[in-house]
Amino acid sequence: MYSSSIKAALVAGLIVTGPVQAMASDLGAAIVGGIIGGAIMHGAGQQKRTYRKTTSSRSSAANSAQREENRMTQTALNYFGFDAGGADGVMGSRSRAAVSRYQAHMGWPASGHIQPHEREMLHSFYSRAQVGGPEVVKAMQRNPQGVRGLLTVWRDERMGIGGGHSGSGYAGLPIEVSDAVDEIADSSEPSAEQLLQRAGFIQIADLNGDGRNDYVIDTAVTGSSFWCGQTHCAVMVFASQPEGYRRNEFRYQRNAQLTNTASPAMFQCHQSSCSMDDPLTGGDVQLAAGGTAPAPAPVPAPAPGIPVQPPVMAAAPAPAPAATLTPLPMAGGAKADEPSLASYCSKVSLLTTSNGGYVTAATMSDPDLALSEQFCLTRTYAIAQGEEMVKAVQGLSEAQVEAQCDAFGPALQPYVDMLQTTAAAQVVPQVQKFVLGANMSMEQLQSTGAICLYTGYRRDKMDVALGAALLLTGAGQAPYAELVGHHLSRGFGAEASDGHARGWYDHALVALDKGAAPVFVPGQPERAELLRAALAAEPGALTPDATPQNAALPSFSLK
Repeated sequence: MYSSSIKAALVAGLIVTGPVQAMASDLGAAIVGGIIGGAIMHGAGQQKRTYRKTTSSRSSAANSAQREENRMTQTALNYFGFDAGGADGVMGSRSRAAVSRYQAHMGWPASGHIQPHEREMLHSFYSRAQVGGPEVVKAMQRNPQGVRGLLTVWRDERMGIGGGHSGSGYAGLPIEVSDAVDEIADSSEPSAEQLLQRAGFIQIADLNGDGRNDYVIDTAVTGSSFWCGQTHCAVMVFASQPEGYRRNEFRYQRNAQLTNTASPAMFQCHQSSCSMDDPLTGGDVQLAAGGTAPAPAPVPAPAPGIPVQPPVMAAAPAPAPAATLTPLPMAGGAKADEPSLASYCSKVSLLTTSNGGYVTAATMSDPDLALSEQFCLTRTYAIAQGEEMVKAVQGLSEAQVEAQCDAFGPALQPYVDMLQTTAAAQVVPQVQKFVLGANMSMEQLQSTGAICLYTGYRRDKMDVALGAALLLTGAGQAPYAELVGHHLSRGFGAEASDGHARGWYDHALVALDKGAAPVFVPGQPERAELLRAALAAEPGALTPDATPQNAALPSFSLK
């Protein structure tokens, strides 16, 4: 019934829009009709919202302070991926089920009734996550549990349990290797995600013969003069040991053409201790962690009267057979020539942390930073939501889900192209026609869009994420238009255009004013006012011929 009513409303709204623009409609229907499809029906059933009227007796029993505390609990549960529904302050069956999942995740009795210490920990960790920073960003990118993994990490930290490294690394890499990737990225221009896409950056071989993978990180491909200069490049070898991996650091000499790179054939490891044979010097130059290469031994002076012969450059040995090297399969990420939203949000989180928290409407002095923070916050929330939904997908692996979501790129590219030249009011009806032509129910479209939004942001694939945001907007969830505005405002996945971004922001804000359910951080209704304040104050955001209006929501003319 819900699906039929939304589709009926879309049809009614489209009757006055004129003939359907023939733009990828057949392709879109074929591709979107096959994306995930019936595989998410089980999950979609769990995602359906049931609206019940709260009885007057229940409303009168809960005082305002308790309702506010419940709203905070529901908001935190939703953030960490335990679906509690809307943050209405009433702990109904859906909220109690979310509490049970939270309790089970934390190793507590899953009673469904949250205890004071459980509530305090949930609220505290949610507030800590909202501050952001590198720790939260890395958890989203590296931990298989995403932001939910922070709950157990911070719980153990508070209780003094464990120590050293824990968790998982990028694409299943050992945590020691992933930490080294972050260390290199922190002092070089490419982000960690971009470095992982570069051929030769990480190579795998069994160097100590224990049957486990060992890892070689070659900084020659980073383009960073900090790690690789004109004469020497740093290389790290991670050799397996009973508990984790030991890091061995070396520097090898560059050839005259600066074309030589490191290979596993250069290293020999006995258990976790490794040595290196540099093809150019024949020597073994090893560094302690953070050390520097030792100075070369002085060359003895020639005897008097004996002419000095120029040095002869020895030819480099033939590379090792390919069979000894296993390529590292990496998940797709941002291309080297495209901006990385993950890297951008990491920088924004550092600014947020240094400023003591998120910008609010009352404290805002930099509207550009305020919009950037909200963009990254919505990205984090979308990842947390989609991560839980992926678990409900039946019969498909995560890799298969990602492959099918990648079809959003070509299917919705025509509508993404329209964003550069066409106002939101004209693009939305075209996307709605695309939705009506898809061979899927509205619930399937919305679930598919949310899942593909998650995988697009998690893999830093802006074509997938932006296409999914457009699909969700056209599928009756207008508040997702905020994401399209952020993409256009910041220039991720589309050319930056403040003028056209305004139309998408307005589309989302008007929908919220009319009672649409918030899709991002529902426990923070003040976000809408913050967005309005930032848009009204941002320098250069208004088009030249914009005219202020006497209304709660500003109106802008778009060229």
